[in-house]
Amino acid sequence: MNKKVLLTGISGYIGNHCAVELLKNGYSVRGSVRSLSKKEKVIEAISKEIDPKDNLEFCELDLLKDKGWDKAMEGCEFVLHVASPFVMIEPKDENEYIKPAVDGTLRALKAAKKSGIKRVVLTSSMVSMLEDADKSINIDHNSWSNEKAKNISAYAKSKTLAERSAWDFIKNQNEENPLELSVVNPGPVFGPTLSGNLEGASMSMFKNMLIGKMPMVPKSSINMSDVRDVAKIHVLALENKNANGKRFIVTTEKPYAFQDLAQILKSNGYDKVSTKLAPNFLLKFIGNFDREARSMRAFIGKTYNGDVSSTMKIFNWKPISFEKTVLDTAKSIKGLI
Repeated sequence: MNKKVLLTGISGYIGNHCAVELLKNGYSVRGSVRSLSKKEKVIEAISKEIDPKDNLEFCELDLLKDKGWDKAMEGCEFVLHVASPFVMIEPKDENEYIKPAVDGTLRALKAAKKSGIKRVVLTSSMVSMLEDADKSINIDHNSWSNEKAKNISAYAKSKTLAERSAWDFIKNQNEENPLELSVVNPGPVFGPTLSGNLEGASMSMFKNMLIGKMPMVPKSSINMSDVRDVAKIHVLALENKNANGKRFIVTTEKPYAFQDLAQILKSNGYDKVSTKLAPNFLLKFIGNFDREARSMRAFIGKTYNGDVSSTMKIFNWKPISFEKTVLDTAKSIKGLI
């Protein structure tokens, strides 16, 4: 009998890959979607990599409603909580992000605790590790974003507050059948899309670069992530005894500039890609009235260098090379545009 995992947000970019990785590793998957009408599309996406056979089922869950959470946990040993609101454009009201992120995380943890789940692996982000987001810094698993800092975007604030609320829940839980928690913190996530949906932040940026709709790239460097690595560590963290109670940066070993990404594409025949750098002042100025540019503010002109060494050591893992990530992403998008 396969161990069953509840995977929230299975229809998303990372969720699709987590489902594939779980199935490849012999787990059975109960995937949550906001509407069961998405079921067929999810099966189609996952089937590009593996035949789910009888090891995939679905349930309907909403991050903002209690309905269905207890039932969704029945028969599961673990939870991968990947579902989170993400819109590329900075919202007018930051609570559009923050409330579903925090409430959804606590809803998942409370239901998991009540149902006797062994461990939850939560998807967070490196944006919860940026300190004041006002200068270039080195980041490790002890770094936290200051959610009161003026440069912090609503998305970064939502990720920081959701992750903090998860650790607080774990710390304050009663000691009977303690629920374990591991957290995965990726950087900007690239890699092949299984669903063909290019609406997420990294995919839509990548598409715009390929079709020449991005005349300049921001001057900014950060460790980048491959969606396949992110999924792999989510799944390895489920049962690794050394993963309990830890945060894991899952990225390249060093930071890359968006200009590096553009250069790799240009050198491999993607002629419409611009490698020209946008002046910092211009992006900051545009951010005053463009909500998409505003969400990039914390990154402009800075280098964030994440330390991935403990993740590599605990999981005996080596990140996919950045060039492979970039070219596999381009190949996957090329057929869709």
